[in-house]
Amino acid sequence: MTDIKYWAESKATGGGRNGTSGLVNGQLTVTMAGPKELGGSGLGHNPEELFAVGYAACYLGAMRFVARNE
Repeated sequence: MTDIKYWAESKATGGGRNGTSGLVNGQLTVTMAGPKELGGSGLGHNPEELFAVGYAACYLGAMRFVARNE
């Protein structure tokens, strides 16, 4: 049996790249819009930006872990 340590649930409404996305618990809601460079309004965020933010935080955590153990 799997011992689940953490669980997060999200939802998206609207047209995917246009609409809102957020956590079901209400602690984070983001307005989604395509970037102007790709024909969108640019009045929100896109999945690539959100991925970049999460990746940066994860990478920093990994670097700090390695530095602490060196």
